[in-house]
Amino acid sequence: MRDERSRELYDRALSVMPGGVNSSVRATMPYPLFVERGDGGHVIDADGNRLIDYVMGYGPLLYGHDLPDSVQSAIQSHASAGPMYGAPTEVEIDLAEFVARHVPSVESVRFVNSGTEATVSAVRLARGYTGRDKIVVMQGGYHGAQETTLVDGEAGDAHPSTPGVPQEFARHTLPIPFNDEEAAQEVFEEYGDDIAAVLTEPILGNTGIVMPEDGYHETLRDLCDDYGSLLIFDEVITGFRVGGLQCAQGEFGVTPDVTTFGKIVGGGFPVGAIGGTAEIIESFTPAGEVFQSGTFSGHPVTMAAGYESLTYAAENDVYEHVNRLGEKLREGITEICEDQAPEYTVVGTDSMFKTVFTREAPESFENSCSGGCRQRPTCPRYETCPKNGGDVASAQTDRWERVFWQEMREQGVFLTANQFECQFTSYAHTDEDVEKTLEAYKEAL
Repeated sequence: MRDERSRELYDRALSVMPGGVNSSVRATMPYPLFVERGDGGHVIDADGNRLIDYVMGYGPLLYGHDLPDSVQSAIQSHASAGPMYGAPTEVEIDLAEFVARHVPSVESVRFVNSGTEATVSAVRLARGYTGRDKIVVMQGGYHGAQETTLVDGEAGDAHPSTPGVPQEFARHTLPIPFNDEEAAQEVFEEYGDDIAAVLTEPILGNTGIVMPEDGYHETLRDLCDDYGSLLIFDEVITGFRVGGLQCAQGEFGVTPDVTTFGKIVGGGFPVGAIGGTAEIIESFTPAGEVFQSGTFSGHPVTMAAGYESLTYAAENDVYEHVNRLGEKLREGITEICEDQAPEYTVVGTDSMFKTVFTREAPESFENSCSGGCRQRPTCPRYETCPKNGGDVASAQTDRWERVFWQEMREQGVFLTANQFECQFTSYAHTDEDVEKTLEAYKEAL
């Protein structure tokens, strides 16, 4: 596969951008794949190589790179009317009404410009609403580049995970293992009166895709109710991808107080949102006293793209298609692992998938979860499947980045570049794409 042009572009980028990229996860070895354009479920890189794309912009591209005509028309119409106004537009009401109509937790919505901005604002909202400072987070969870959640360690002994975050910020963050009900109960017993919120992804999506065990989210819901804390679901990844229009909270049957969104809710354009009960969300200025504002918030092009994208999904077989392909991929990869790498764990749900290079597991797949790990206690692989971020981190993470990702690219398949970020099917993908991908997995594994 040719890569001379990508190498040349990376050389140029290194002289004007730190690490040659504008998001650290794009810094693949030995250099990133520079994309020239998208085409349906594929990307064409700067060297003219055509690859099946499962990165999908790290999640926003529910339709792949070919938007439905109604979405494209709305984008063009609003873009041609003027870049932006610094004033409200009707289409942001349309999108807010759609979200409130379909997502169980949402009565009111504040739109912002990124998933990070959404979670930053949600944390500030929780602290302002409750008058408390401490936030419980999941070890290995990801909530964007914000000071409150860029921490490592355990509750009571947390420290910043990056230079630039004061230790004082980490003091108010209480990390616990995902899927550990006992740890959740203990942290509330010790700090409950000071906990403003529990902030968690319904599914860990930046840590190899870890599903919740039955009852875990219900436990968090009960603890928050008992102690007067807020339960915040970060659905930046899962929102309008898992569970269809009701999102992951609808699928799991647990309603948080606040939900953060990004990615799909903006139809592929920069976006974030914070939704919840009207009482809580109206704590934001100007209705309340918790400051939140932004020049580009509710950008008309983004709002139009998001509204028309979700409307199209509501009226067509979008979720049926993407979920069927996701299931077909997970089942096919499971069969390949059974033959070639039985120690590995296939994870994911709906249109999300990943293979975690776990180091131990029974050789037999009999009676196991065939379409991705579901944390089923009766599964013979239950004891060795990843339960939290630490379990994924202890997998063969280097092998993914240094060997597997490179080999899959040579086979014409574009995957996320490390063990942690998940991959996605889109409405533009086909059964033929899935078959080619499974053949590539056979070769690469």
